[in-house]
Amino acid sequence: MNAKTNESPLKKVCIICAKGNLEDVYASLVMANGAVMEGMEAKLFFTFFGLDAITKKGNRMNKLHTATVGNPALRLPNGWRVPTWVGSIPGMEAMTSSMMKKGMDKLDIPPVDEFLEMITAGGGEIYACKLAMDMFKLKKEDLSEHVEGVLTVGQFYELAGGENTQIIFT
Repeated sequence: MNAKTNESPLKKVCIICAKGNLEDVYASLVMANGAVMEGMEAKLFFTFFGLDAITKKGNRMNKLHTATVGNPALRLPNGWRVPTWVGSIPGMEAMTSSMMKKGMDKLDIPPVDEFLEMITAGGGEIYACKLAMDMFKLKKEDLSEHVEGVLTVGQFYELAGGENTQIIFT
């Protein structure tokens, strides 16, 4: 029991990644890896555009971008906020994504495929959403070898069951 909250400690996290932009995918990967490193059970479920993070076909998993249009938190390295309209300028998304990736490289943050390997090596499990797979006409062979299976939402929720589990939607 946790003395501060009178609750049992968290033992399992189930993370649903529905977006394919760099920052949301990495949020899911960092949280899952952190859970595994803390000895928790971690399960990741990639759905809709989040599937890009586990799609090896066309190397989509390592070609993620940062959204520039409609991203009010986008800032230059000097801290200045980038107005939303600037994101629509041709090449801005590629430049922003490149800057983000360079910053991540400086911090020794691994590329997506290595992150998936680290998570599964630590006991984490990675799943793809059947509905999204059907919608985007993807097959299991199109995905990273670290994807354990293709599940319906109901099947994923069955895996998420049990006490001391937190479901996180990114």
